[in-house]
Amino acid sequence: MIENILWLALGLLIAASLIPTERWFKFTLAGAGWSFFSVHWALQWQHYADLGDYVNVLLTVLAAIGCLILGFFLVKQDRRIMKDINGISVIRSIFMATTASAVGGISYFAFSEIMPLNQWLITTVTDQTVWLGSVFGIVITRLDTNLISINGYRVEIILACTAIESIALFMGIIASANAPFDRTVKAFIVSVPIIYALNLIRNVFVVDAYAMNWFGDPELSFYVAHTIIAKAGSLVALFVIAYAVLKILPEIIDMIDGMINLFRGIFRNAG
Repeated sequence: MIENILWLALGLLIAASLIPTERWFKFTLAGAGWSFFSVHWALQWQHYADLGDYVNVLLTVLAAIGCLILGFFLVKQDRRIMKDINGISVIRSIFMATTASAVGGISYFAFSEIMPLNQWLITTVTDQTVWLGSVFGIVITRLDTNLISINGYRVEIILACTAIESIALFMGIIASANAPFDRTVKAFIVSVPIIYALNLIRNVFVVDAYAMNWFGDPELSFYVAHTIIAKAGSLVALFVIAYAVLKILPEIIDMIDGMINLFRGIFRNAG
């Protein structure tokens, strides 16, 4: 059931992205898509609560509320809320966000929910992690499609080790800009391939630090390498990449401003 709601939401968002803005039912389709997306996120909090991941519980609840509000005002076609502010088209921003969610959602959920694609991506990243380790002179043995061994320690490569979340995010944002082909290609080149390559380096670093006890015992070494160093490095890299993409596609800044204006207008009218 949850998967059906997800694909229905993404299908509606994609349809809304492809329909010209002047068609009245574009708003209805987009509103329905955001509403079903809200239901999808609302059904996720229990999973994270069971894991004790209360940060993601909060994020899924906020995502559900945000999607529901957006869906409601799109279905209503409330021009009072969706008026242009400071020369920024709020309606254009909404449909840019719709395209970003549609493309980003498809890019991520295709690999998280469709098992053949999921297994292909994980296997590919596993193979390339082993190969890159050999380039750096690190002996990594591949035991299975998603399992490697180094210095007698086994490491499982999971979907989170593929950087698909960050890649999908940038795919969606880049697609939403609807920019000329040359700028779109430049934005893609400075983001997606670089994120993928940096993630492979991250994988090799983490597994080597873990298996070779760089920071003490294996558990501590994994924590320091993965949770502290690799995450900090990833945040810095994503910030630099995001800056480069925004320089190439300034339309994205207008989308962000438009969405801020939209929700500011919603809360102002609610008060």
